[in-house]
This record gives sequence, structure tokens and C-alpha cells, in this order.
Amino acid sequence: MAKVTIYTTSLCPYCHMAKELLREKSVTFEEIDVTGRAELRAEMRDKAGGRNTVPQIWIGDRHVGGCDDLMCLDRSGKLDPLLSASA
Repeated sequence: MAKVTIYTTSLCPYCHMAKELLREKSVTFEEIDVTGRAELRAEMRDKAGGRNTVPQIWIGDRHVGGCDDLMCLDRSGKLDPLLSASA
């Protein structure tokens, strides 16, 4: 199973939806909560090519984007192969 990292904030509904989808797929993920943590949000923004919204999600070394991007991958059948790839 690929390593999954998700940057979130505590009150973000899209973060909750993305995490729920990952949980439904029995994916263990590393969550980095950037709530009130400017240095972590800056780290996320740098890694995400300037994107400042949450969630920001990585599967292995691949930045897949936010919640909508994750849902789109799932609907198109491309998420499961990414998740099952080696880290």
C-alpha cells in the first residue's frame, strides 16, 4: 500500500470527506493538521506548487491535489491502483 499524506484543518468539511473516503478504502494515512500552524501551511504550499487550500493529498510521491481531485480519481477508477502501488 502506498504511503498517503493529507494536510488538513480541523473544521474543513472537504478534509473530513477526503479522510472518510480513504477510511472506507481501509487506507492508513498520515494527517498533518495545519490549523493555526503557519509554518506547516507554508510547507504544504511549497510542496503543493503554491496551492494554499486544504486538503492537499499525496499518494506516495505524487501530489493528487484536494478533495475534488481525490473524488475524481475514485470515480474514474484510477484511485485504487494508485493506492495499491508500492510506496
